[in-house]
Amino acid sequence: MNPAGRASDPSAPPPRRLIAARPVTAFLVIAIGLTWVALILSITLLGNAVPGILAELLILLGTAVLVTRAADGKPGVKALFRQTVRWRVGTGWYVAAVLALPVLTVLIAAAAGTFHQPADGWATVAGSYLLNTLIVGALLGNLWEELAWTGVVQRRLMERRGLVTGSLLTAIPFALIHFPLAFADKGFGATPWPDVAVAWGVLLVFAPLFRLLVGIAYLGTGQSLLIVALLHASFNASEQSKLAVFDGAWQQIAAATLLLVVLALLRKFRTLTAEAGRGAPVAG
Repeated sequence: MNPAGRASDPSAPPPRRLIAARPVTAFLVIAIGLTWVALILSITLLGNAVPGILAELLILLGTAVLVTRAADGKPGVKALFRQTVRWRVGTGWYVAAVLALPVLTVLIAAAAGTFHQPADGWATVAGSYLLNTLIVGALLGNLWEELAWTGVVQRRLMERRGLVTGSLLTAIPFALIHFPLAFADKGFGATPWPDVAVAWGVLLVFAPLFRLLVGIAYLGTGQSLLIVALLHASFNASEQSKLAVFDGAWQQIAAATLLLVVLALLRKFRTLTAEAGRGAPVAG
């Protein structure tokens, strides 16, 4: 696939040549612009962010296909969608994607003294978690969200800038597109600006950590968007309002940070082991 080659094709319409020349920029302008409009209208006119969030999924998916088709042609679109069904990965990745975050969140809550037994029993909690993670979250939402963010934006940035820089660059627009959600509960007129500042601050701090976690999982599984979607859905389903076995909002973020550290160390260990096996000099 050669975006530059497609961009220079004189037979392609000017918009397609422009998108092919700058696929990431084109994606961000189109997707963020349309999503902001959808969320603002949804919150303002309907008093509910859910229709805007559903529109966001369609916007992300449509823009991902548009940009990939312009830059890489039909083969690129097919390759992108194949990543959504790339399920042949190590069992450990499924454990990390589905179970690691809720287990770590509960353990951290227990260690901090904020854990409490579920009111309706563990069977109800587990069933609700799996439903929210595997069906509602991953398959209906996060798979298509990450097809766009990881499969289009972050993949291209990591190919050019590497895992860390590419992930951190992706975190900026990933946080930006979610900014209107700070007004979801009370609307644009009634939400205090200190609350908005806190919401945006948490988002800006956590987005880089989350995109790094996603980048490691994506590269470690041979570009499996399925695992990435499960991981994203698992994080969303581990929040206090859904897991409902602890008090507070920080335990979920602490769990994701701990998982990031563990996966980063494992990735470094595998790299050093592979270099040693090839007889390459190991730095440090």
